[in-house]
Amino acid sequence: MSDHKVQFQHPVLVIDDEADLRALLQMSLSKMGLQVETAEGVISAKKKLSEKTYDLVLTDMKMPDGNGLEVVEFVAQNSDTPIAVITAFGNPNQAVQAMKLGAFDYIAKPVTLAQLRTLVKSAINLDAPHRKHKKEEVKAVVNIDEMASPVAPAKSTLTKAKTALAKAKAEKLLTENGDKQPETPVRQRLLGNSEIMENVRKLIAKLAKSDVSVYITGESGTGKEQAARSIHEQSARNAAPFIAVNCGAIPENLMESEFFGYKKGSFTGADADRDGFFQAAHNGTLFLDEVADLPLSMQVKLLRVIQEKAVRKIGEHIETPVNVRLICATHKNLEREVETGRFRQDLYYRLNIVTLQMPSLRDLDLDDKEFLINALKQKIAADSKVYIRPDAMDALKKYSFPGNFRELENILERAIALSAGEAISSDDLQLRRSSNLIDDSETDGDSELLHGAESLEDYLDQTERKLIEDALKKANGNRTNAAKLLGISFYSLKNHMNRLGMY
Repeated sequence: MSDHKVQFQHPVLVIDDEADLRALLQMSLSKMGLQVETAEGVISAKKKLSEKTYDLVLTDMKMPDGNGLEVVEFVAQNSDTPIAVITAFGNPNQAVQAMKLGAFDYIAKPVTLAQLRTLVKSAINLDAPHRKHKKEEVKAVVNIDEMASPVAPAKSTLTKAKTALAKAKAEKLLTENGDKQPETPVRQRLLGNSEIMENVRKLIAKLAKSDVSVYITGESGTGKEQAARSIHEQSARNAAPFIAVNCGAIPENLMESEFFGYKKGSFTGADADRDGFFQAAHNGTLFLDEVADLPLSMQVKLLRVIQEKAVRKIGEHIETPVNVRLICATHKNLEREVETGRFRQDLYYRLNIVTLQMPSLRDLDLDDKEFLINALKQKIAADSKVYIRPDAMDALKKYSFPGNFRELENILERAIALSAGEAISSDDLQLRRSSNLIDDSETDGDSELLHGAESLEDYLDQTERKLIEDALKKANGNRTNAAKLLGISFYSLKNHMNRLGMY
């Protein structure tokens, strides 16, 4: 029992000037079994970092007494502690600068619980409490990596070491084992006992044994990224990086440099060589989420990389071979995008070798819904005795979940926070829209559920439009705040509004 406690008691420092966000992050991280301390600014953070060693540091970018980049630089110069930056995506240059200084990741506000879990698991090896032993392992392969393929000098030593270790493991698997599956435990990401979920898991297992490009389709919040990660984790590439990219969240003028990297001096601000997403995913998997949002100019360049299996950095005259498996996803109808000319047909056929359809939450039977609700509640509040009352469970099972699993997670997190005592009532769920409740009674051929819409897609567009309109009204027209209320990035909201003709 004591071993179990040691395993999960990793010290984490959260730095943010907003007390509410500090409290939220502290509560969320504590539920993961982490020891969490907080600091309200740069000065107090540096003091704590000087007095104690942490296994992870999360810092905001803008604070009254300084900048998060100061904290990143301080950590990189004084320790090998993983540090991630939490920032609004409005200034991607700062995020790039943070990575150059030694940050291993950055995430955009608002932070979802899924993002936080993924970040923590990437930074902390919860199964290996002795960090010093792990540091010796990664140091041993640094020189091998630098001789084989030089890494951009702006990266921290620890980042280079981790990259080198991943490359060494991946190359060993790919060259010696062929298609043999690595003998490592695989996390079960997609839960549910219904036939539809079982079929999804079976197809993922088959896709993991091959190296074909996969196109994952489904509504927003159905777990497309979780499916992509499952394919990667069950494949022979699982020791190499899995790089997830939200194509709709990258400004068009930065896309080429983000995807392919650049050489020092190739443009103003390029003060060092930098790898792009393709180089970062070498020997691993590159997941292109919301691929339909790529502009046509970028689609042409992406097609060439797929065909040639090589990338050329901005400012470089030669192409560098890359070994990357591509998985893409979108909630849009990609065939319709091709028909309208918004997506290249040749690229569509390159990406869509095999299609994986993710079911919506309302497609599952009631037993599966109840199972998933209880499983997610347990994951969010593992150390709590809170339970879901029958009236609340009944309301959840009847709810149509236009936001699918992501919305369910948000609803449960809010209900757990609002519930008095140890019970979640239907009032705690705050299921606002009665039109999103599924009517169990039979209807005639003109289903009331569609409310006059010609198709399910039209109905979903109507629902999405109404949610955005409600959020904008609550935010007094401020799109940044409306995006936060919806739990998406500003650029994602912009793309949704463009698609719906709301500009």
